[in-house]
Amino acid sequence: MGVVITVTSGKGGTGKTSITGGVAASLALMGRRVLCIDMDIGLRNLDISLGLSDRALMDFTDVAMGYCPLARAAVNHPALPGLSLLTAPMSLPSGLTASRIRALLDTARSLYDAILIDSPAGLGVGFRMAACGADRALVVATSDTSSLRDAQRTVLALANLRQVHLV
Repeated sequence: MGVVITVTSGKGGTGKTSITGGVAASLALMGRRVLCIDMDIGLRNLDISLGLSDRALMDFTDVAMGYCPLARAAVNHPALPGLSLLTAPMSLPSGLTASRIRALLDTARSLYDAILIDSPAGLGVGFRMAACGADRALVVATSDTSSLRDAQRTVLALANLRQVHLV
């Protein structure tokens, strides 16, 4: 049963996408089956970080809404066996709910050892969707005061999770 880890922060520019891609690649190199889900709606770039630009035809909402099965929507990395990507849409469709996201993640848990979610910055609806089915969270911050303050708010918003790590 796979573990779902949301990589998040209170603000942009902290390195969430780089950490998501780096951890995912490292786990794949260790022989783990890893799914990256880019949930940074409208600002997706995990595909670029992973070297999978323009390969994804379907996004996570296509799977969550039942339009496409996960196995068909996830893009496999050509050089890192075991690493797959499910990208973000440009906007959220109406009807997308936390329960649909959790169902997607339950399916992913049965197929992958680790599911890493690249969350959008802030504590809005995108963050809530990215965190709704997580088992753990990595909260990424830089050393500046505003980043640390926002990280503290993010950690408090994730109080329901058993494991929250500050990076």
